[in-house]
Amino acid sequence: MTEPARILVVGGGYVGMYTALRLQRQLRTELRAGTVEIVVVTPDPYMTYQPFLPEAAAGSISPRHVVVPLRRVLDHCRILIGEVGSIDHAKRTASLSTLATEEEGSGGIELTYDELVLAPGSVSRTLPVPGLADHGIGFKTVEEAIGLRNHVIEQMDIASSTRDPAIRDAALTFVFVGGGYAGVEALGELEDMARYTARYYHNVKPEDLRWVLVEASDRILPEVGETMGKYAIRELRGRNIDVRLETRLESCEDRVAVLSDGTRLPTRTVVWTAGVKPAPVLAATDLPLNERGRLRCTAHLAVEGVEHAWAAGDAAAVPDVTSGEPGKECAPNAQHAVRQAKVLAENIAASLSGRPLTEYAHKYVGSVASLGLHKGVAHVYGRKLKGYPAWFMHRAYHLSRVPTFNRKARVLAEWTLSGLFKREIVSLGSLEHPRAEFELAAAPPPDHGDKPSS
Repeated sequence: MTEPARILVVGGGYVGMYTALRLQRQLRTELRAGTVEIVVVTPDPYMTYQPFLPEAAAGSISPRHVVVPLRRVLDHCRILIGEVGSIDHAKRTASLSTLATEEEGSGGIELTYDELVLAPGSVSRTLPVPGLADHGIGFKTVEEAIGLRNHVIEQMDIASSTRDPAIRDAALTFVFVGGGYAGVEALGELEDMARYTARYYHNVKPEDLRWVLVEASDRILPEVGETMGKYAIRELRGRNIDVRLETRLESCEDRVAVLSDGTRLPTRTVVWTAGVKPAPVLAATDLPLNERGRLRCTAHLAVEGVEHAWAAGDAAAVPDVTSGEPGKECAPNAQHAVRQAKVLAENIAASLSGRPLTEYAHKYVGSVASLGLHKGVAHVYGRKLKGYPAWFMHRAYHLSRVPTFNRKARVLAEWTLSGLFKREIVSLGSLEHPRAEFELAAAPPPDHGDKPSS
């Protein structure tokens, strides 16, 4: 018996999941016959729908409804929970480690493949800011989103119970670095949530909370256009949020955020959302990269200059054939990633059967962003919307894009219930240390010296 043709998909995010899902449908007959095998290697057994992270942090959506279980959706694929360390495409091999290899101490395994799909996504782009590694909080995963929600409520608990004004002020100061989608939406949703939560504290008022947005450029939300970006600034400042443009974070050592304009902000919360960079695994391949570390790709989503290698999303530098500008690339965002995955899967299936490939061509239709409950901005098909209409469009668009009917129904139900009942304001910070209570109970009693004789 001949070995099946193995399609290796590296990454289980937007591109990885959608590509594997469409390949399941395109190659249904081959999968049943055993002539093709799809293997997905991903660090997590789920795909995170990142546009819903701000609402998960604010408590509008349950964390488990922001993620899509890969084993349920990709039921005809082989799912390996692990990480690819390096790829030798010349030999068609990938070195990877899994949970099992860590337990076995075997040092990883070599996996051969016939077709390679690189979709590892991106990681936070950090800078050598003193103190950032020790005190910064990211906002790319559901764990970070829920951890940040717990952290914000815990800071309000600290402020409510302390008598030290310095500790109180630091606890109620929240600094967000980065004026893109992630930073602005996270700040807008959490400020909304914290303002609502303050009503349940007898000595913490909404005006006691200080929110600061730090952006190095001269605008925020560049994707929605200059006009809507300026409106977003006015909306945030109208909620007493301090927006600092053309300003950088210089240091956050000793729980003091030092800005490039000389401002010093004692704070216990620094949220870093200042951009992303390609996943490190791309540098551990023998495939061509551009100056930004992304894979050089053709309009067919094939890696430039090599055969049987494909990429899309954040990891790929894909030419934008609709722009008319030579050298212009598609923006690394979710809108392109989902659409590229469809073309990518179709091209892989076409390549296996000897059919001609299709170029990826998608005109950017616009962007939507939430600024909190019932507030938003949008620039779609040339039309500019703000306030409630933009917020409603934001929710409608992302509800249509979240994978599976199951998730759509659950998210819609939660939105409906949150409109009928009050917000949840519970901090579950103890989830981050689930064994703490048992360890305390199992610890030997303290030795208080010899007992006095009777």
